Amino acid sequence: MVGSFDLAAGVSARYASSRLEIKSVELLAPVHKKQLLTYLRRADKRLDLLINFQVALIKDGITRIVNGLEDHPHAKSPSR
Repeated sequence: MVGSFDLAAGVSARYASSRLEIKSVELLAPVHKKQLLTYLRRADKRLDLLINFQVALIKDGITRIVNGLEDHPHAKSPSR
C-alpha cells in the first residue's frame, strides 16, 4: 500500500467524508476491497475510492467501494 488520504480539502461536500486508498500492485486482490469495506463499516462511512496506479490507463485502476450497497435490493451481484 502506498497510502490513504482523507478527502476533506478541495472536494465537494458529497465526497468530503470519503477516503482515497492508493495502491500500486499488479492485481487488486479481493482482500483489498474487503479491507476497505471493513473500514467503511467500522467508521460508519459510505464511500471509499481505491486507486491502483499499476495500470496502463488510470481509469482502469479506479474502484468505488460503497458501504451498504450489497444490502440494496437493486444492487447487482458480482459477475465473477
